[in-house]
Amino acid sequence: MLIITARLLPLLTVPFTHQRILRTVGSVAYRGLRTMEAHRAPQDPHVNTTLSGVDTKPQPPTSGAPMEGLNPTPAASTPDQEMPPTTGLLPGETVVREGKAAILFPSANEVFYNPVQEFNRDLTCAVVTEFAREQMSRRGVKVVVPGEKKRVVVNLADEETEMQTGEKKRVVVNLADEETEMQTGEKGGEEPVVTASVGERCQNGLRVLEGLAASGLRSVRFALEVPGLSSVTANDFSAKAAALIARNAQHNGVTHLLQASQRDASMLMYEMRGKKDRYDVIDLDPYGSPAPFLDAAVQAVGEGGLLCVTCTDMAVMAGNSGETCYSKYGSVSIKAKYCHEMALRIILHSLDQRANVYQRYIHPLLCVSVDFYIRVFVRVHTGQAMVKNSASKQALVYNCVGCGSFHLQRLGKRTTQGKHIKYSAATGPPVGAECEHCGHRHQLGGPIWGEALHDVSFVQKVLSAVSGNPSRFGTARRIEGMLSMVTEELEDVPLYYTLDNLSSTVHCSTPPLLQFRSALLHAGHRVSLSHACKNALKTDAPPRVLWDVMRCWEQSNPVKRDRLSESSPAHHILNTEPILQACFDVREDANPQSRRRHLTRFQENPEPFWGPKARANAGGGGISSDLEDRRKQGQNKRKNQITDATQLKSFPCKRFRKGKCTHGEKCCYSHDPQQTDKME
Repeated sequence: MLIITARLLPLLTVPFTHQRILRTVGSVAYRGLRTMEAHRAPQDPHVNTTLSGVDTKPQPPTSGAPMEGLNPTPAASTPDQEMPPTTGLLPGETVVREGKAAILFPSANEVFYNPVQEFNRDLTCAVVTEFAREQMSRRGVKVVVPGEKKRVVVNLADEETEMQTGEKKRVVVNLADEETEMQTGEKGGEEPVVTASVGERCQNGLRVLEGLAASGLRSVRFALEVPGLSSVTANDFSAKAAALIARNAQHNGVTHLLQASQRDASMLMYEMRGKKDRYDVIDLDPYGSPAPFLDAAVQAVGEGGLLCVTCTDMAVMAGNSGETCYSKYGSVSIKAKYCHEMALRIILHSLDQRANVYQRYIHPLLCVSVDFYIRVFVRVHTGQAMVKNSASKQALVYNCVGCGSFHLQRLGKRTTQGKHIKYSAATGPPVGAECEHCGHRHQLGGPIWGEALHDVSFVQKVLSAVSGNPSRFGTARRIEGMLSMVTEELEDVPLYYTLDNLSSTVHCSTPPLLQFRSALLHAGHRVSLSHACKNALKTDAPPRVLWDVMRCWEQSNPVKRDRLSESSPAHHILNTEPILQACFDVREDANPQSRRRHLTRFQENPEPFWGPKARANAGGGGISSDLEDRRKQGQNKRKNQITDATQLKSFPCKRFRKGKCTHGEKCCYSHDPQQTDKME
């Protein structure tokens, strides 16, 4: 089999059978894209289409020889310049642009277009760039990002101190120099002589795998926007997708970096789990659950490598189907206001548990809940001694079904006695048979990850890079706002409460956010917001303190207690005298820095149907018209409520369709057979 891996090798002419495949690539499950620009297809049916090689076997690892510098051959075109098309467009084909990539698609009607997912790809490029900067600095290579200058390491706490004191204490530094000083312990030393730029192949650079690449957009962006890479493997099980990936690699001039692969993602990673064959970065962004690929991924990523995972099955992870969640991730999800953060901790628990089987463990760098999906970036390490700590990192969740109070129970106990560490079983449970606040029962969920979700020092580096070079990404403002909130979150406080749910439980008006946060601060507790929910409150205050604050608020904003049922949570909570006398005077530190700066922290609806899209149609691609009709039929159904009973005649009778309606002509619904057939 001929495998073309270098840019200087002649291109392989596509035979007639491959051209037929390329004309029907509509079945590929395309990800969201930023902008679309349609190009007129050539009218000549005999247009010569060329294609770089499609790999159907795992690529051999990069040679481990000592680095002698970068590949002296420059890229086909500089990243700052717009890539001219290098392949002829097929009939009806379009070009979609995002970042520096221009991706070919079969037709505008068959493109899986979702602009919300651009944030996912932009954030991934930013994280992988900082990971490459850190790794390559240890190898004596300095990565160069276009438009990036010497910048500051963003620390919101320092910035807040500057606003209060008026003194500027931040010093301009270069992150690559800072990392080198941390590694060598020397200041003012010589910078690495070898540099790695975007679009160039670095001999001793990082090896990247995108296991479920579809069109290859993410992989092409890696090749064009992330420096310090040795190779990028874009894999997809579909032959049509693999052929399209190869054409997109050639169209963007990155065939020297990007190889298309048509393999089962799990089998490919299993075959590359040898210590010398592992990838430095593995990206998994499946349609739905990534559970089938996690076992192979934790083995195929190198020591200290980066594993990027996306989960879009939020209905399962947010508590709608706890038994399904357990079958996929080994954890029971429950319906609660903190379900989005719990979903993050469920996938981290699953990753760590699968890694532990192979004497490996994870270290989360950044975990975010965004729109309709979650995205986690973790590093995978090997160490039998560290794996023993994993039991004490997992926790069960006791959630009260009445008032929403929750308690965590660690699965293991770790005790340090001098230089010795003792591991034992945890004691519990932390709650009684009934909730002490409202008298209702508890639900049991988990196990979940009980440690920090983020590495704040790494997040600050990514934040600094994005804020210092805002023109690099189309969603830079939202990335800056999201990461700013992440740096403000309490690291050692799992899960959160929501202010509206606390008020709803006791049936009183909702207190202002700043006053409630100030009351907790006055009581000596820590409090922060959460990126996963607008009204979230992460605090180390126990539930008793939260309900005391709500009791004090209710005293100045009384509710009609005669209407409360004796069995309701509000009756039990409000009939208990508060121990803590809350002070609602607003403190200056109650307003976090990201909120003061009015950063873009949450997504606004960009267009109708902006959420998760349906799976691409294997027959012709795109979304079926029937599905679109059903979507439109369900839009605004609560806004146009029926006020006149005669309007019900326009709806078919479900009982009549089943032959069970006994009202006859007096039925308020329609018995027209045409309408019932249309409903079916």
